[in-house]
Amino acid sequence: MEKIKLEILGLSPSSSQTGSFALVLGEEYGPRRLPIIIGMFEAQAIAIEIEKIEPNRPMTHDLFKSFARTFHFTVTEISITDIREGVFFAKIHCSDGLKDTVIDARPSDAIAIGLRFSVPIYTYETVLSEAGISINESKSEMDDDFEEELTPKKSFNETLKENPVDTLNAMLKEALNNEEYEKAAKIRDEIERRN
Repeated sequence: MEKIKLEILGLSPSSSQTGSFALVLGEEYGPRRLPIIIGMFEAQAIAIEIEKIEPNRPMTHDLFKSFARTFHFTVTEISITDIREGVFFAKIHCSDGLKDTVIDARPSDAIAIGLRFSVPIYTYETVLSEAGISINESKSEMDDDFEEELTPKKSFNETLKENPVDTLNAMLKEALNNEEYEKAAKIRDEIERRN
């Protein structure tokens, strides 16, 4: 089966499931998008790696990376292999240079780990044909809930623009202490934009 390379296009709060996030992956040279609903902690792990935020303590996915490197394993790729009854399945492809190993994982964990190793993410035509959405579809054909999930919430960003830098610094410190790294990244970006 031919692999199709994916890239991360967005991560936003899910309007259909409270406390969940929509991770949107896109076909590298195509119009299809693969939306995956993931948990808050996995979204946070993905966001802090995308934003290159250094957490106060290592997160689980950072621990996996340290463990793998200590025992001379590296991750070579991530693949989203299947979807059954609305549930996605993934594999982490590892190697020690002599032997290749494949580990089953949830896509959210596999992607969080893959980002830490800077490896490509792949899927297959069977997955994209079943769960993918083409951006060429007209808006009237798209599900309103999905469209909302792809639209980042702007209220928090608008709130940031209204606060002075001193307040933003206090908010940043609080977000880091609470390990709310996605929120911290947005606050940091607003502070940097003003400098």
